[in-house]
Amino acid sequence: MIGSVAKGMKTGFTVLAATLALGACKTLETTPAAPLQQGYTCCNLHHEGDWISDSNYAGLPMVPAGTPVKVLSYGRYRAHVDMNGKPFRLGQDYGREQESTEKWVSKLVVTEDPKLKLASYPKAVQEAIKAGQLMKGMTKEQVIMSVGYPLTNENPSLDAPVWRYWRSSFDEYQVEWDKQGRVKNIAAHPMSLPLIEYKK
Repeated sequence: MIGSVAKGMKTGFTVLAATLALGACKTLETTPAAPLQQGYTCCNLHHEGDWISDSNYAGLPMVPAGTPVKVLSYGRYRAHVDMNGKPFRLGQDYGREQESTEKWVSKLVVTEDPKLKLASYPKAVQEAIKAGQLMKGMTKEQVIMSVGYPLTNENPSLDAPVWRYWRSSFDEYQVEWDKQGRVKNIAAHPMSLPLIEYKK
């Protein structure tokens, strides 16, 4: 008799524990880690399939600046988003130690459509940005709109005189700034430079 009661109590506790664990898992899955932003892409973002890495390799296909975007959920070093009706994942592959995923995503998803500001730029700058390219004389704001933010693990400060970017995992290029905060020079492999630098 006592054994039967103990067995029943043990079974009851097991069911209760399993129910509580399931409830906790459900809470973890459905509770967002941060407010779910929506707005527009800050800049041109490059993707491989549905993956948009913080490396933003310029040689990959491009989602233009100003594309409507909505953050759906956060995962481990990633955010699931809807971009103009298409699912994408924003993946923080490299800058994890320098900033949180939420902070990184907040730079990419902006409330004001950058296309409005783009329309105020000189015609040549507009064309360069639409092509995802750079030109001498661009401001930092224009460079970011065209090629995105540089990797935070390689560029801890946007006040640095040189920003490092990548067209692919083995094709680096650099943007050099003058004292007025405009592009002074674009350094790249001779074969890559025509793909990076806009020519009127």
